[in-house]
Amino acid sequence: MAKMRRKSDLPQKTCAQCGRPFAWRKKWEKVWDEVRYCSDRCRAEAKRGRKSGGQDG
Repeated sequence: MAKMRRKSDLPQKTCAQCGRPFAWRKKWEKVWDEVRYCSDRCRAEAKRGRKSGGQDG
């Protein structure tokens, strides 16, 4: 059986949208270098911000 790891031992990144730290997940194993956002919500907000130009008024 594989040795258990603590979440604090896993690599972390900072979300490009909200700025919060997030930890590595098994589903991101093959694409960890490409992961920029902590959630689908942050990814969608970043996409929405690009479309509108990111400026108010």
